[in-house]
Amino acid sequence: MSDSPVTRDSLDSDSRLRVHEVFYSIQGESRPAGCRTVFIRLTGCPLRCQYCDTEYAFQGGDWQTIEQLVAGISQYQSRYVCVTGGEPLAQPNCRALLTALSDAGYDVSLETSGALSIENIDPRVTVVMDIKTPGSGEMARNHLPNLSLLTGEDQLKFVICNRDDYLWSRSFLEEHDLAASCTVLFSPSQPELEARDLAEWILADHLPVRFQVQLHKYLWGDEPGH
Repeated sequence: MSDSPVTRDSLDSDSRLRVHEVFYSIQGESRPAGCRTVFIRLTGCPLRCQYCDTEYAFQGGDWQTIEQLVAGISQYQSRYVCVTGGEPLAQPNCRALLTALSDAGYDVSLETSGALSIENIDPRVTVVMDIKTPGSGEMARNHLPNLSLLTGEDQLKFVICNRDDYLWSRSFLEEHDLAASCTVLFSPSQPELEARDLAEWILADHLPVRFQVQLHKYLWGDEPGH
């Protein structure tokens, strides 16, 4: 794998993207959790969240064209395709990839940090966007104009590290009336916060959110490719 940096010039010249890995697994998060899913993990991310579990994808990977990617994933016979990272929107050709996958008939989701604009993403794509909490170390990177672009099909994810993170997230949820616009997901940062604690806080406050844990971690831990 090459470690040369991803640059805008190198990507805009053709339909290529730098791909760290393509793998077939069980979706561990978001609405289709538990479903067989093909993951396309793109290389690179401008954020450095303290709990990141995909630092290995910050560099490396191989150049592939959109056509190669769409053709290659057909072997898995899965309805669901998730484009993730890193931060996939850091690569300019990500939007074209999402459209090509949708055109091919897949149920496509995009996992994004919320630090970059989600404008002009194919409306057939489900956006699963983070709101970075104080505990992430990257709260200042939240691109708040994205909130007005979310639809009822999209999902907003808070990874919560501790009680203070929870209280901040609860206030943010109420301030922006997020539950009225999309599905809101609250997840414990493992192993910083016990899943049971977060579940009990949500119940005590009657929050209109969906509790989730990272199912894939219970199955495979931090093993790459799952």
